[in-house]
Amino acid sequence: MFPKPKPVLVPNTYAYESEPMVKATGFREYDARWLFGKEINLMGIQALGMGLGALITELGVKQEVVTGHDFRGYSASIKYALISGLQAAGCRVHDIGLAMTPMAYFAQFELDVPCVAMVTASHNDNGWTGVKMGANRPLTFGPDEMTRLKEIVLNAEFKNKAGGSYQFHENFPARYIADLTRRPKLKRKLKAVVACGNGTAGAFAPQVMEAIGCEVVPLDTELDHTFPKYNPNPEDMEMLHAIRDAVLKHKADVGLGFDGDGDRCGVVDNTGEEIFADKVGVMLARDMSAIHKDAQFVVDVKSTGLFVTDPVLQKQGAKIDYWKTGHSYMKRRTHEMGALAGFEKSGHFFFNRPYGRGYDDGLVSAIAVCDMLDRAPAKSMADLKNALPKTWSSPTMSPHCADEAKYGVVDSVVKHFEGLQKRGEKVAGQKIRDLVTVNGVRVTVEDGSWGLVRASSNKPELVVVVESPVAEQRMRDMFEAMDSVLRTHPEVGEYNQKI
Repeated sequence: MFPKPKPVLVPNTYAYESEPMVKATGFREYDARWLFGKEINLMGIQALGMGLGALITELGVKQEVVTGHDFRGYSASIKYALISGLQAAGCRVHDIGLAMTPMAYFAQFELDVPCVAMVTASHNDNGWTGVKMGANRPLTFGPDEMTRLKEIVLNAEFKNKAGGSYQFHENFPARYIADLTRRPKLKRKLKAVVACGNGTAGAFAPQVMEAIGCEVVPLDTELDHTFPKYNPNPEDMEMLHAIRDAVLKHKADVGLGFDGDGDRCGVVDNTGEEIFADKVGVMLARDMSAIHKDAQFVVDVKSTGLFVTDPVLQKQGAKIDYWKTGHSYMKRRTHEMGALAGFEKSGHFFFNRPYGRGYDDGLVSAIAVCDMLDRAPAKSMADLKNALPKTWSSPTMSPHCADEAKYGVVDSVVKHFEGLQKRGEKVAGQKIRDLVTVNGVRVTVEDGSWGLVRASSNKPELVVVVESPVAEQRMRDMFEAMDSVLRTHPEVGEYNQKI
């Protein structure tokens, strides 16, 4: 009998080394994230593996699981604790070793394995760990599966079964790289800065981009799990500014930045200006809908309003569906609608055939950007960006808010703006034109300026994004309007970055 996990254990004690610790808040909407050592221990990870194996059985899926780990100093030990739990539950485990998250998704198809459990904290700071899971490729778990997994683990509803086994797939990255690069080379000679923040993508991204025909300028591609320069997150301005400096120094055509587990890509143009991922999505949607008639796209609620107002997309018959933020939500919606692609402001892009297999892969996104430039040989990345209607957009801004409090705060903010709309009151000096409450609240006023507040799905934070098609000051007005409501809640702390 495996012991029932405890929510808190003190490190460096007999209990900590003898019992599983699993904090309940680590089970998030569509994956799992904990501070390793403070919120979960290795026996807790083992319990997670046993619980995942039990859930796979419940779902009626064959008990075979692909697993891999990202480049952090503790990820391999976490993976092996997870594997021991999966094996105890009777699972056959296919280990692909050090990998990017999309490599694990690819392995589900390449090895014909139904389930995945990728050990990664994605772009979270060092100290965090987590697991991205799925049992129906190319999809990953949503709230229903995560809620049931939480119940199984915290209540120790484990089912030890014989038959668990392990197979290590040697040199698996070569198969992934071959799959991406088995294609015609670019006709246009592109010089690309490839930035990896010393994260996992550094082992793979430069050779993939070189193989498709790019002249690669590597930036922080050496693997170093201390992340000495900056956290590998292409939404953070520190990483984007480092890419900018390299683009300008080397006179590159484009800068491509990858997050810690390689499922997202950030873009900097040839003038050194960062292009937020939602605008990159609009550019790619223009390119793809010119080739594919009446193309359907899914975009998240954090994304620019240009997806519905851009005259080029309208002329080309592109159809747009705004949906919940989060890689699992977006992946599922893109799959269910049979959309050509899904675009998320964070940089998670989901390409269905002929571009991809439906999962998020930063290298597939980077290749799509290069192909777009290849199809426009007379235009630079800045030309393509400047051809979009002008809007003023903020980066993603995240004020601290405890996991236990953030959903209650967002519910209150939603009710506040619903009340303003009902009473006909103004926000930032204008009446509310539209409210979208599929994921937090997105408030659009009469001139098209909008602001979003939602709860982060994977960190103790809220998410705030604002945009205006009118002027920078109107963008700032919307931020003040959203922030003033948040400041009425003492649970909301400081921002990680602000406009």
